[in-house]
Amino acid sequence: MSGRAPNGIGWGQAAGLILAGLVMVLAGAGLGAAQTSSAEPTPKPLVMVFDLDGAVGPATAEYLQRGLATAAERQASLAVIRMDTPGGLDSSTRDIIADILASPVPVAVFVTPAGARAASAGTYILYASHLAAMTPGAHLGAATPVQMGGANPLAPAQPEGEDGEQAEASGGDAMTAKVTNDAAAYMRSLADLQGRNAAWGERAVREAATLTAVEALDQGVIELLPRDLDGLLAQADGRTVRLNGEPVTLRTAGAQVETLAPDWRAKALAIITNPNIAYLLLMIGVYGLIFEFMSPGAVGPGAVGAVSLVLGLFALNMLPVNYAGGALMLLGVGLLVAEAFSPGFGLFGTAGAVGLALGSVLLFRETPGFKLSPYVIIATVGVSVAFVAIALRAAVRAAQRGVTTGAESLLRATGVVQSWAGGEGYVHAQGEDWHARSTAPLVPGQAVHVAGRDGLTLIVEPDNPA
Repeated sequence: MSGRAPNGIGWGQAAGLILAGLVMVLAGAGLGAAQTSSAEPTPKPLVMVFDLDGAVGPATAEYLQRGLATAAERQASLAVIRMDTPGGLDSSTRDIIADILASPVPVAVFVTPAGARAASAGTYILYASHLAAMTPGAHLGAATPVQMGGANPLAPAQPEGEDGEQAEASGGDAMTAKVTNDAAAYMRSLADLQGRNAAWGERAVREAATLTAVEALDQGVIELLPRDLDGLLAQADGRTVRLNGEPVTLRTAGAQVETLAPDWRAKALAIITNPNIAYLLLMIGVYGLIFEFMSPGAVGPGAVGAVSLVLGLFALNMLPVNYAGGALMLLGVGLLVAEAFSPGFGLFGTAGAVGLALGSVLLFRETPGFKLSPYVIIATVGVSVAFVAIALRAAVRAAQRGVTTGAESLLRATGVVQSWAGGEGYVHAQGEDWHARSTAPLVPGQAVHVAGRDGLTLIVEPDNPA
């Protein structure tokens, strides 16, 4: 047998050619797959945006907590908090900062639009962010704690200590000094996380210092000065921030932007934690229960009052409440009710109105964004006084009106003789026929009045018109 293929090529050469062809086919398939893979578009980075507009409170903290959790679940490249706030509650601020520091997604705080501010609590939140930005025309600062009542203007000035701190900056009061020192240390610790200006942050706490956006950039308080969200994302792309102590490079170019609005629960919480709404709920609850006790079985006032009182107490539990003011309010309401039930020549009512007004003024501690409107106080006190006046008027009219029901109502009642014989007979009075007797001679049809009663027998006398 010949050692060559029919075309004259050796069998070894033929096998080599076949193997080379298979290699080329496989290589071509791999190249086509690589080209197909490279042709697939790279997914866009996701940027989630949240709006902090207004006072920082429990509703804000819950909204941002849910937002940051959603950003983590969806593996967003960046979470942006657009902020414009006058400040708010210390507890809610610390909750927000804790969520930012624990977030696996970098968080940028952007003070916008022009004219916006990151005052008081907003300054702490900005310092806690991984990336701080402000639009031109915005400002920040004035982070001195005021929840304890602020500085004492009558306190004497204290000499400056070795560290440059003055007692008057902390109100000249030991408790206020503790709160201020704690806040200053908190601000310095937040500044160290991203290498921001810790010295100015402490000045914002101790001296209520403020900065414009341009000044904040110059002094190393913020990193970016964009005019809008698109500018923020363009400037943030490629920057490195520290996330949980590790450097992370931001990728925001061409990002898909998605804004997360507050849900119904956050909106409802924002409504009832408004000091004015919480105050009105509390008063509606108190008066609703009072009306229910006055008219047992009415159900409506009691049900509305109970629900309102629970909601009001729930809101007060999350607000900076002065319990002395609450006690004074309850005392005032009690005195007004006492005036309505036991008239005291206006003394109870006057004292109650004054107590209610003073208690309302003192109910909430001084906190930016959480103040009780004086118009709400005036309206509430006015309605309470009007209620007492109406109750007093009804009591006076009831006292002046004669008895109209029961056995006593028969006295002096008039009637008509139905039948009469031998000093006794029957008279018709108050829609009924009664057995009656009299010492005067009477005849049927004669008008009489009831002079007394002996059991079920009426003692009557002729009714002689004047």
